Amino acid sequence: MAMSKQQQGDPAAFLDLVGPDLSACVFARLHDPADLARAATVSRPWRRFVEGNGFLKKACVRKFPELAVLAGAVEVRRSPAPSPGPSAEANEHRIYSHLYGALVPDARPAVDCILHCIGASSTDNFPDETIDNTLEPQDRVNNRFSYWSSAGQDDPDVPETLTYRLGSDICVVDEIRIQPFKAFFQIGHPIYSSKMVRFRMGHCKLPRRSESFITDDDDNQAVIADENYIWTYTSPEFLMFQENKLQTFKLPRPVLCIGGVVKIELLGRVQKQATDDRYYICVCHAQVVGRSLSPVFMVDINDSGGNAILKHLPEAKNLTVTEVVQDSATDSQEWKDALASYREMRHLVTLMNVLQEGPAHPAQDLHGDGDGDALLQEIQEMQGDANLLQQLQVDAQLLYLLQDGVLQLQDEDGLQAMEEDDDGGVSDNDPFA
Repeated sequence: MAMSKQQQGDPAAFLDLVGPDLSACVFARLHDPADLARAATVSRPWRRFVEGNGFLKKACVRKFPELAVLAGAVEVRRSPAPSPGPSAEANEHRIYSHLYGALVPDARPAVDCILHCIGASSTDNFPDETIDNTLEPQDRVNNRFSYWSSAGQDDPDVPETLTYRLGSDICVVDEIRIQPFKAFFQIGHPIYSSKMVRFRMGHCKLPRRSESFITDDDDNQAVIADENYIWTYTSPEFLMFQENKLQTFKLPRPVLCIGGVVKIELLGRVQKQATDDRYYICVCHAQVVGRSLSPVFMVDINDSGGNAILKHLPEAKNLTVTEVVQDSATDSQEWKDALASYREMRHLVTLMNVLQEGPAHPAQDLHGDGDGDALLQEIQEMQGDANLLQQLQVDAQLLYLLQDGVLQLQDEDGLQAMEEDDDGGVSDNDPFA
């Protein structure tokens, strides 16, 4: 059937000419979500067709299979949404369009996303050789060697695992870095690396607080039990060299870690300890390198089956510190609930930063070219928040007891401010425009 000249100038006529079934086959061949986002801007009929068939979401899931865990997506606004609002299909299309835009690599530097350790499959001398030592970038702290050591094994094929909580429930992870430990205090300076390494990402089914601040090895073993986790990504195996340097394991593609838990699987042993003729694996430092998508994107994981709800907060990019800390009477309840969850996470992130670095030693980005005063600036910005400082003091006292006097905390705290604005629609900076 030939198209008239008038039809040739009307993109909507394509849908009428070939029919919905063939049109769906054509659009389904657009595998890049950016192409589908652009196609939806051609005309209103094209947009309704793309939205109604969920093409953009399907394309995102093909690129990032971890998204299959999402049972739904909602947009959270500061003010209650007008009624009637956009259709559910239109909302889902817009959310996934912005999500894919956030997943596209940008110029921001890579950072270590680890918030704290959850546990290790075994520890030789707990707590002196605990997994917490792997958060230190050096293999010596206060003139003492700093490393995690597995228990010894006669079988070199026995694996070990290190499990970490990230600083956000939704992160893009590009690579993982591990430095095996070189035992300078032993004859021959042996290096206790593993043969291979593999990574899993997902979420924990236990309440969040139950995985923090492990104080004995029995608790550690209970928390890391595999039945407590749902893994949505498993990497291929990588060869680890028996070298005392920070080794980078680049993932085949950027991985969306939904749930904020990463498990490092150390497969096989290469080094025996001379004193007991048993195999060990030792790690002095580990990093999970990527970036957080919070607070603009957050996830709620509420059931044991692992189904999650993606929340998009487009107005969260331009919030001030005061707006994050204090709710407004005009804010919607959904907005207040989402920000409360983010406040809790950022509060813990800052507390862990102070624990690990101390107020006088703010954390820097991995490339060494970031703002070295970032943490101090955050701490200073929050000095006026008496309620948060009071809660921080309570947390600090608890941590002081749990960590045997490691913490030295002043009346200071910080909270990372948000970035940039987003009007919730297609903007001039949209990567698909």
